[in-house]
Amino acid sequence: MNETLGFIRIDNETGTEIYPPARPFFQIAEYLSERGFVVLKYGKRGIGENNTILDSNVWGNLTFNDLKYDAEKALDVLIQQPEVDANRITVLGHSESTVIAPRIAIDNPDKVKNIVLMGAVAQNMSKIAELQGVSLPLLYAKEVLDHTHDGLLSLQEANKNTVFSTWFGNLTLFLTQNITNTTSETTTNTSTQSSLSQQLHPKYNTNTDVYVDIDKELKPKLLENFESHLVVTSGEKCIGDACPIWLRSEYALQPNLNIIGNVSSNTSILILQGENDTQTSVQQAFLLQQKLTDVRHPDHILITYPNLGHLFYPSSQWLTGLGPIQQNVLRDLYSWLEAHSGFTFVSTR
Repeated sequence: MNETLGFIRIDNETGTEIYPPARPFFQIAEYLSERGFVVLKYGKRGIGENNTILDSNVWGNLTFNDLKYDAEKALDVLIQQPEVDANRITVLGHSESTVIAPRIAIDNPDKVKNIVLMGAVAQNMSKIAELQGVSLPLLYAKEVLDHTHDGLLSLQEANKNTVFSTWFGNLTLFLTQNITNTTSETTTNTSTQSSLSQQLHPKYNTNTDVYVDIDKELKPKLLENFESHLVVTSGEKCIGDACPIWLRSEYALQPNLNIIGNVSSNTSILILQGENDTQTSVQQAFLLQQKLTDVRHPDHILITYPNLGHLFYPSSQWLTGLGPIQQNVLRDLYSWLEAHSGFTFVSTR
């Protein structure tokens, strides 16, 4: 409902819920409602606070069509509220939901006046997932960790690197099959290297040393890991972020780039994108903008933000920072909605 990233803590003395700084939908809703907008946000089916999976069957069998149906139901509920002007509805989607919002507008041109796409997706989700899980880590390994430019990656250095560890945890474990013990910090450098070399499966350590060939050893493992996310294991409950059934339904969709031109010319479009977005790159927004220009959509605008990431918070070019949306983004969103006479708003996630 709030798109909370990070865990909600409970104060032991007062019982007060302490929220992490990254709650983009809460911030948007609060900012707009304080300025006269009617705001409706809703929870993702099967998910509770702290991203707790309330029903593994619902979550594990979730498809794109389920998410689109939920957004349409929210739209209908919003329209029925007495304080809502049904002629001034805006549908906002962030990240995954930028695939939903245009389709809602296309199917409901008489209900949707504006759409807002934040951290937008243009290509098929398979391309986005490959960028996040394969292309970006490989680029980081080559441009940041491979100091000698020989195509080799030191396991010890990769394991100490905070960005790389955020992606994979311990790279040694990621590349190893059936490890029972990890190397102690107190062992000598020589014995550590020997132990690491023995632990690595030959498939991912073809030259049997403690250096990984980025293209020949790391890349095949990343591709294998990427493809494994689509495997549905009978009887196994999905408890992760990307369940295979949902991924398959997303991968089967026409990309946004193919359908964005079908949004009614009467529906205004705002695209907001951080230039350091590592989850849906700024190039995705440029592709959508170009398509809308090509089809001569009469009212669309793209605003990009230097140094901001996927959550519109200051971020490096490699990793999205977790924090509150910057105020200039909220001001731009409000100003655009006000200019388009949109005093009602629905969010999807």
